[in-house]
Amino acid sequence: MMKRKLIAALVSGLLVLPSLATAQQTFSVKPLVEKKVTELPAGDLFWRIETFDSKEQAQAAAGPLGLVAEYEGKVWLFELGRAGEASKGGKRVAEIGPLPKVNASQYLLRINEAGGPPGSVTPVHTHPGSEAFYVLAGELTQRTPQGVARVSAGQTLVGHAGDVPMEVLSSGSSELKEFALFVVDATKPFSSPAHLH
Repeated sequence: MMKRKLIAALVSGLLVLPSLATAQQTFSVKPLVEKKVTELPAGDLFWRIETFDSKEQAQAAAGPLGLVAEYEGKVWLFELGRAGEASKGGKRVAEIGPLPKVNASQYLLRINEAGGPPGSVTPVHTHPGSEAFYVLAGELTQRTPQGVARVSAGQTLVGHAGDVPMEVLSSGSSELKEFALFVVDATKPFSSPAHLH
């Protein structure tokens, strides 16, 4: 009798495992492009996202705070600057800001490609600076102690100032694809574990 109960428990456990595996799918985060700089312009800063016909055109248009990357068959320029600026030859995709201020002796500008299937979520973490988002597909939700923000394809989100605990999840019914745009203190760890209260 005990053997039958054990076998029944194991079989029912195996039937539950696939649904648990689906619920625990990984949120993928990969650096796309980055650079370190020692100065940022004064005043309010915005991320400008543009696409170009060629990598050479994008690199020619990029200023000292511009990052060029190829992603999913397109050439992208991510430029940190003032609101309303535009690059010659670029097609405007989005402008995100104003960004929370970051004070440091050296800055890391980084663009990550990130996302995952519905239900995937990052660990709770902090960054030593600002993070902004542009959603390419799906829906993104960000949870912080200040509340919950949700954005979908074609929309942007300005994150919080540095060291605010957060988690990001794929909250839609289809796979999330997004760019995460960072201006952080390059002298500190890029990401640190945290807790949401």
